[in-house]
Amino acid sequence: MKLLRKLLSLLIVLAMLAAGVLFALQNRDPVPLDLLVYTFESHSLALWVLSAFALGGVAGMLASGAVILRLRAGRSATSRQLQKANAELDRLRTAGLTGSE
Repeated sequence: MKLLRKLLSLLIVLAMLAAGVLFALQNRDPVPLDLLVYTFESHSLALWVLSAFALGGVAGMLASGAVILRLRAGRSATSRQLQKANAELDRLRTAGLTGSE
């Protein structure tokens, strides 16, 4: 199953790479990028679009990474709290058994 997943992932990456190359070949027209305060020199339209796509992907990975870290920290805190509760429960059980005899 892992081999099939890796093969499928490889095929998807190759398909995306091929689509990016074809997109770049079809959109060679130089276009300046004008942000409100700065104008970048002219580069191909494909470069601007693919750069925006890559920056969006990186931003998405950073945002999801922050969420994952926050969830892992919460899970660790909950795990510690559960361990303390189990230890307290075990202590109360053993105290109850020795106290009633």
